[in-house]
Amino acid sequence: MSSKPTASTRPDSSAAVAHELRFVHVASGARIAWARSGRTGHGGAPVLVRLAHWMTHVEYDLASPIWRPWLERLGRSFDVVRYDERGCGLSGADDVELGTEAAVEELEAVVDAAVGQARAGHPTRRVALLGISGAAAAAVTYAARHPERVSHLVLLGGYARGLLRREPSAETRAYFEATMQLIELGWGRANSPVQAYFTANMQPESSAEEAAAMNEQQRLSCDGHRAAQIARARAMLDVHDVAPQVRTPTLVLHSSGDSTVAPELGRELAALIPGARFETLPTRNHVPSVGTPAFDRFVQVLGDFVLPPSPPQPSLTPRERELLAHVAAGLDNLQIAARMSIAEKTARNALSLLYTKLGVEGRPQAIVRARDMLGE
Repeated sequence: MSSKPTASTRPDSSAAVAHELRFVHVASGARIAWARSGRTGHGGAPVLVRLAHWMTHVEYDLASPIWRPWLERLGRSFDVVRYDERGCGLSGADDVELGTEAAVEELEAVVDAAVGQARAGHPTRRVALLGISGAAAAAVTYAARHPERVSHLVLLGGYARGLLRREPSAETRAYFEATMQLIELGWGRANSPVQAYFTANMQPESSAEEAAAMNEQQRLSCDGHRAAQIARARAMLDVHDVAPQVRTPTLVLHSSGDSTVAPELGRELAALIPGARFETLPTRNHVPSVGTPAFDRFVQVLGDFVLPPSPPQPSLTPRERELLAHVAAGLDNLQIAARMSIAEKTARNALSLLYTKLGVEGRPQAIVRARDMLGE
C-alpha cells in the first residue's frame, strides 16, 4: 500500500468545516480518498476515525446538513478522520470482492496514512474507531487484529450478522432480491424514488432538507451496480466469531426505534464483545439528527467515553490570563514581551512560571493547553 500526500483544503466559505483531502492506495492500486478535520495539528487531540459506512462521499459531507454539523461538533474535541470505501465517493473501484476483508484493508491503509505505520520498537498513536451501521463489522475486526492501535471502539447502529447470515425466511429473501433489482435499475437517477425509499427507512424523523441531502449523497456516491454490490456485501457480513476476541474498551449505541437495524441486533453485538457497554438513543433515525436529544446524548457519551478527563483549571491572575492568550495565539517570547511592554527575559521567566501552573513541558504543550482553556 502506498500513500499519496495530495493534500487540499476546500475553499468553500459556505461550509462551517474545512478539511484536508488526501489519497492512499490499497494493494490492488485503487485509491482511497480520506479527509481530516477538526483539531488537526493539535498533538494532544485524540484521533477519531469514522469508518466508511453506507454511501459516503467525503467532499459532499461538507455541504450535507446531516454530516457537516456532525463534523463540526466532533471536531471541537477530536482530530476527525473519515474516508470513502472503494468504488464510492472519491475513491476508486477495483475487482476485489467487497466484504469485511476489503473493508479492513481500507481501514488499515487510512490509519497508517493518518497516524503512521506500526514498526517494531516504534509505537504509533492509537486511534478511536467509530463504526456506524455496516461499518461496525470492519471496526470490530480491526480492533481484534490490532489491539495495540485502537484506544476505544464505538459502534452505532451496528450488527454482528448481516441479513443473509441470520437465516431469513423465503419471503424475506425474496424481498431482499426485489430490493436489489430496484437498486440496480433505479439508483443513479436524480430524484429517484429508490434512494428516497432507503432514506425514509433509515431517517424517518429527518427534515425535508436532510432527506433531500441523504438522497443526493446516495446518488453521488456510486452507480446502481456498485450500490447493489455494497448492499449484498453488507447482507453477508458476519463477525459473530470475531467479536469475542475484542479487548478494546467498547461502547455500543443504538437508536431505540431503529427500523433499519433492529435494536436487538445492537444488543446482540454488545453481548458478544467482552465488557462492552450498551445504550439506546431516543430516536427512530438510524443515525441521530443534529439538534435532537439523541444526537446531544450521542456526543456527550462519546466524549465521556473516549476523551481523557480534563485537568483541573489552575487559578490565574489577570496578568497570567493575558499571557495565556498570547501563548494560545502562538506568539514567541519577543512578541509577547512587546505586547506586554516587558523585557524579553521577564517574559521568559513569566512563561516558565505559567508552564508550571499549567502542568506542561515546553511551548507546544502550552499552546494546546492554552487553546483548550480558552475554548479555541
